[in-house]
Amino acid sequence: MTDKTLRPPVETLFQAELEALRQHDAANPKLQKPASWVLSPQSAVLYLVGGKTQDGTPISPKYIGQKRLIETAVATLATDRALLLLGVPGTAKSWVSEHIAAAISGNSQLLIQCTSGIDENQIRYGWNYAMLLVKGPSHEALVATPLLRAMQSGAIVRLEELTRMGSDIQDTLITILSEKLLPIPELNDVIYAAKGFNVIATANDRDKGVNELSAALKRRFNVVVLPLPETAEEEVNIVVQRVAAIGGGLHLPEIPKADKEIARLVMLFRELRSGETADGRHKVKSPSSTLSAADAISVTVGAWSEAVYFGEGIIDADRLANNIIGAVVKDPVQDRIALEEYLENVVKQRKDWRDLYAAIREML
Repeated sequence: MTDKTLRPPVETLFQAELEALRQHDAANPKLQKPASWVLSPQSAVLYLVGGKTQDGTPISPKYIGQKRLIETAVATLATDRALLLLGVPGTAKSWVSEHIAAAISGNSQLLIQCTSGIDENQIRYGWNYAMLLVKGPSHEALVATPLLRAMQSGAIVRLEELTRMGSDIQDTLITILSEKLLPIPELNDVIYAAKGFNVIATANDRDKGVNELSAALKRRFNVVVLPLPETAEEEVNIVVQRVAAIGGGLHLPEIPKADKEIARLVMLFRELRSGETADGRHKVKSPSSTLSAADAISVTVGAWSEAVYFGEGIIDADRLANNIIGAVVKDPVQDRIALEEYLENVVKQRKDWRDLYAAIREML
């Protein structure tokens, strides 16, 4: 992995922390590891929620939220049941699945992005047709999918947006998840999963046009629901942390911290999302978009880039305004009305928000 990589895998970015946790496990024989796991379950949770190892090495939090949810997720993967991370957009489902895979398998890149156009060959296996013409059906002509490679190596495979693919394709997973094997009728053979193999799937419970999971498939998963942050402070911490990480990864020039602007942005999104102001005094219209922490992160990173290349190197209301409009106004009619009413009834009335009111109003 070179410095030219736009987004290195998390096992590369956090290599030092993962190695410190391996040493932590080695120094604590009581911390037992399931077969093929890189870290013990306890160290995997520590890697996700942050803290310190026994020798004092700091571990940064990857997930800010309830520790019990991560404990349940990690414990599930040590059993014969797969894990389904469920939640609205922006609750860090993909981020959590990526880091859990890195902590357990040391490899977060065994990934299948589910879509409406995906077929069985992209889940089970495919064929090298040039080799197929020469040798006929054979192991040499077989093209292993990420799922098949995970079965062979005893690793975690990630299925992103499971409900995006059709129900008939989803059900190809049932035999794999229940019997831990993959039949290959063309070769009169079967691939058996190595110890350590399991599946982490994510699903968005608010998206339109998704396919329901069959009852048979649901039984193969233990569902962990990742909630939106409970408090504004928690959400601000998430946004601040992720913005710093993304900005560093993109090598954006350093600028003064924008924690106050982020706090204001988070409150704006939370109020629009919940349909009322933080003090509960005023009802507001909610736009069609979810306006999660992920949206606040995108808005802030966009404002950071603008501030560096087209501004004074400071994230302020002017740099946030157009990014906020882009995040809120997905429906050009209804969302615009919701934002305008919020501006006039809430933002305009707050003395310390008048710069934000003026900046957004100018761009609308």
